[in-house]
Amino acid sequence: MDFYKGLNLAITVCDKDGNVLYQNDSSLDVNGDARTKNLVDCHNARSWEIIRHLIDDDTTNAYTISKKGKKKLIYQTPWYEDDEKKVVGGLIEFSIIIPEDMPHYDRG
Repeated sequence: MDFYKGLNLAITVCDKDGNVLYQNDSSLDVNGDARTKNLVDCHNARSWEIIRHLIDDDTTNAYTISKKGKKKLIYQTPWYEDDEKKVVGGLIEFSIIIPEDMPHYDRG
């Protein structure tokens, strides 16, 4: 069962070489079918440099964008082919629409 298929956030997964392995329905709607393609072909040189850094240095990148009138949170983080040894298998990107009137709570 694919738990991520119909979620209302876009999920894209690539391997450590940038080959797209998985897209859920929302990712397919937003990005088109990139499965079996390489992210280097879908991004400019600066973006590819960031992707390479995230994979090579096992780090996370988070930022917001506005696209087609919608504000989005982009969260890119490595996934591990070996959790115990923290061997990076590639990168997973979550793209989540942020409501304009989203409340914020301090829970400290």
